[in-house]
Amino acid sequence: MKSFAKASLLAAALSLPLSVGAVQAEEKKDFKVCWSIYVGWMPWGYLQDSGIMKKWADKYDINVEIVQINDYVESINQYTAGEYDGCSMTNMDALSIPAGGGVDTTALIVGDYSNGNDGIILKDKTELADIKGQSVNLVELSVSHYLLARALDTVGLSEKDLTVINTSDADMIAAYATADVTSVVTWNPLLSEIEAQPNATKVFDSAGIPGEIIDIMMVNTETLADNPAFGKALVGAWYELMAIMSSDGDEGASARTAMAEASGTDLPGYDAQLATTKMFYTPAEAVAFTKAPELPSTMKFVAEFLFDKGILGEGAPSPEFVGVSFPDGSVYGDTNNVKLRFDPSFMQMAADGAL
Repeated sequence: MKSFAKASLLAAALSLPLSVGAVQAEEKKDFKVCWSIYVGWMPWGYLQDSGIMKKWADKYDINVEIVQINDYVESINQYTAGEYDGCSMTNMDALSIPAGGGVDTTALIVGDYSNGNDGIILKDKTELADIKGQSVNLVELSVSHYLLARALDTVGLSEKDLTVINTSDADMIAAYATADVTSVVTWNPLLSEIEAQPNATKVFDSAGIPGEIIDIMMVNTETLADNPAFGKALVGAWYELMAIMSSDGDEGASARTAMAEASGTDLPGYDAQLATTKMFYTPAEAVAFTKAPELPSTMKFVAEFLFDKGILGEGAPSPEFVGVSFPDGSVYGDTNNVKLRFDPSFMQMAADGAL
């Protein structure tokens, strides 16, 4: 899911030449977007399989292929290299990898934010402050690492007060079972499985920083500008499915069941993951969130974290190296290097019934 190895990140965010972002956009008919397994991104696979995407693509006389890539980081790397026109990723990874690597990227569909899906668990301790002096197992430089940094702020601690142990998500459950692992930071479904252990207490989760770990369909800004039909088709298809997915009837249950099975769980398991995910089922909700005054503050936190870890683009002199633009026209960071854009205009079209 939402993690990356240090080597992968550095290759993506630091080594890619700035010219990668200058993939020549032009009017075209064929588009490809990619996604990877995560509760809030399962709809992308369903859109492809159900024919909903094809229906909307046909409406705008284009072709859109939605491709699943099993390695999350690789999906972002391929988007950054110009192999895909769009890719599902978090706000943090969008800033560090494509935007930090020079690829002008637009948040087309703000789909959800983690509202408890990511958390910190302590063994035989019950308060977050007890983490001081411990070794903490997490996927280094991932959203788990970011969550830890934000959590420590709330109790007057910092990373120097503990030791981070880089641990693959695939090894997290086995690691927790060993005697020397006393603290982990991870995400669902791993989080729920570890929390179920009798000696485990979840002491902080992403509900404590609502709206900061955001899951988004990012697209190439130039491609979108030259091909508005691409944006309209993606947004139209997405919100048609959101209406189905959030319904109480058989159609909604059937769609969620298919997504559950595709992600390796069952309907109750998938619905439990949705319960700790703030899905924006209507475009109006997503537009309101994107226009809210909290978003620039969130991206400032994210930029500062990335800069502190040395992963905000090659030679970044400050957290403001990459400019991030917002719906009100304001920019955080360098106004001459805007590479990440929150533009709710296509979601607004959906809200207005104008697609």
